[in-house]
Amino acid sequence: MKVGIINVTGYAGVELARLLHQHPQVELASVTGRSAVGQSLSQVFPHLADIKLTIRDRLGDVELAFAAMPHKESAREVIPLFERGVKVVDISADFRLKDASEYQRWYGFSHPAPKLLARAVYGLPELHRAEIASANLVANPGCYPTGAILALAPVVKAGLVEIDIVIDSKSGLSGAGRTLTLPTHYAEANEDVSAYALEGHRHLPEITQELNLLEPSGQQLSVTFVPHLIPMTRGILTTCYATLTGKKGIEAIRKLYRDFYQDEPFVRVAGTPPHTKQTWGSNFCLVYPTIDQRTGKLVVISAIDNLVKGAAGQAVQNMNIMLGLPEATGLESLAVYP
Repeated sequence: MKVGIINVTGYAGVELARLLHQHPQVELASVTGRSAVGQSLSQVFPHLADIKLTIRDRLGDVELAFAAMPHKESAREVIPLFERGVKVVDISADFRLKDASEYQRWYGFSHPAPKLLARAVYGLPELHRAEIASANLVANPGCYPTGAILALAPVVKAGLVEIDIVIDSKSGLSGAGRTLTLPTHYAEANEDVSAYALEGHRHLPEITQELNLLEPSGQQLSVTFVPHLIPMTRGILTTCYATLTGKKGIEAIRKLYRDFYQDEPFVRVAGTPPHTKQTWGSNFCLVYPTIDQRTGKLVVISAIDNLVKGAAGQAVQNMNIMLGLPEATGLESLAVYP
């Protein structure tokens, strides 16, 4: 099976190249990258010296494509591929939201193919595996939503929390991409932690969309989401706070989580609060639920590598499901430590 990457020169794209090169069932046959057209992949990324490909301006003949373009630009690349019958995993936000009007509000553009949103499947395998298996277009989740939704899905689906939820996430700088910006310069970001997008982050509608689908009462959840930048390269640590609807003890909550994720290859319910370094380079999400005994509040912590489970690794996981391959193929690597 020949696969290709649109925009291999971004962080998600280059991570995809690394993962696909070691995948035993597919061939990385074509890559594009406007800033490096005509150069070999190894010239731009010396650590990928074993991949003998030249970066092109157009994708060659492939059966499945990964689109790693920025939002708005990705849809323009995805639509003609989809119409030609090429399977697509889109890593941008362009097909994640079901309500087309949300794109103008959160991303500042009118969606060019609103009817296609209904045909795109939200690519969180733990919630939508069956739909992904029959999909031709999968919208890979955002990094923040991946950690937040996996942290909260068991209790929201069970109807065990009130509608008011607070999500606090801290991300490494690679989540901002390779484009140079002042806040991500070393001297600005080093030895500094900052909150941003306090008026509403564009990943918020994605989080609420998926959690509302799980809420058994049909009530709309009230989610407060505050992201932070941390001076590290990879990783997202998410801490979620919610009020329990009943008197569930900690052991019952942890059993609920273990049962919910018992057959999931890439979600592990941790025995201690997880660290981001415990996921570095792997496709795992570590989840740790607990209860604040003083207040009775539920506190759930999750940790992921934002470039793997939060982007490229989850994209490969989705590809495996779409192609009928064992889900963990090419993703078996453990985390790198220290």
